[in-house]
Amino acid sequence: MISELAVVDPGAKIADDVTIGPFSIIGPDVELGPGCEIGPHAVVKGPSRFGKNNRIFQFTSIGEDCQDKKYKGENTSLEVGDNNIFREGCTVHRGTPNDNGVTRIGNNNYFMAYSHIAHDCQIGNDVVFANNASVAGHVKIGDHAILGGFVGVHQFVIIGAHSFIAAGSMVSKDVAPYVTIIGRSPAQVHGLNSVGLSRRDFDQETINHLKQAYKIIFRSSATVGDAIEKLDELIIKCPEATAIRDFLKQSERGITR
Repeated sequence: MISELAVVDPGAKIADDVTIGPFSIIGPDVELGPGCEIGPHAVVKGPSRFGKNNRIFQFTSIGEDCQDKKYKGENTSLEVGDNNIFREGCTVHRGTPNDNGVTRIGNNNYFMAYSHIAHDCQIGNDVVFANNASVAGHVKIGDHAILGGFVGVHQFVIIGAHSFIAAGSMVSKDVAPYVTIIGRSPAQVHGLNSVGLSRRDFDQETINHLKQAYKIIFRSSATVGDAIEKLDELIIKCPEATAIRDFLKQSERGITR
């Protein structure tokens, strides 16, 4: 299952059924769980831990030193869950000691060709990066978020769960859960991500309540404090709105509007 033309460090821990293609390099302190497939010409460096059934395509660079100029070779790591796909040319960097030292990727994510995940990012589950989508350091992305092609996200930004960011958007402020973002200089909110919510089996009543939450935040003159109070009332009927209220409480960079 491991090509004779691959270079695998003796310090790597490789499950018995892992496939590694020719000319790939697996460094020391890399752990590849059951069912992982590494294509040809891929580089995986450690410390990195991968769960089961991850697929890494050709010309990827996963677990490399970060591009932070303050990084001086400290021992940092990458943690990857299960069932993730890293397509051609995808790059993922380990963390830095300036944060918690770990870049984390959850389960069932799809990173398309030439997408980039910088140091200390925290990626949830079922996230999609389209081609050339890139996130800077310390970005947090919630479950089921979708980043279109050539999207760029500023460092320390929070991307809420179930949000959709259209191709080419440049995001410099936090993105609320459930919304659609479009545009450059600046990116702006363009309604609820109703199509995405329907595809994920949100019922119409819940979507209507989330539309009400959207109007409270983005289509009224309510202050953040007033919006939180109104959302507290809405949560009684729609627990899903809790994610929006908590987002308002946690946002530090300001909100994409």
